Amino acid sequence: MLLKINFKSGLPIYLQIVDQIKAVAASGALRPGESLPSIRPLAEELHVNRNTVAKAYSELESLGVIETLPGRGCFLKENHSALRKAVRRKLLTDEIDQAIVQAHHLQVSRDEFLKLVHERLNALDDKRRGHEESKENQKNQEVR
Repeated sequence: MLLKINFKSGLPIYLQIVDQIKAVAASGALRPGESLPSIRPLAEELHVNRNTVAKAYSELESLGVIETLPGRGCFLKENHSALRKAVRRKLLTDEIDQAIVQAHHLQVSRDEFLKLVHERLNALDDKRRGHEESKENQKNQEVR
């Protein structure tokens, strides 16, 4: 698991760890039952105090994201589907907010911004359709 700490962000380090682990869990990159890195090695890797990582893990446990098994370590809990949806929504909301602020700074009007969003969604749909057609053509060639 690759975590990145931004020491200049103003967000407490333990919350950065919490948010990133929640994002990894929500994306499915970390599967239920998988272990998280031990506190000491993670702290050394991130160049932070062990207590900071321990605080992040404690927060994740209180949120029901992970469970600690004495002598074995910390593991992603089996049932966190509600969290997954909430985290995905928050991640997307944060990205949208950044895009809106950027559009404001670039003096892009609301209508122009929404038009651009629709264009990008349509481009994604076209790309997805092309990819599906390509996969279908590959299957047909393999059958022959």
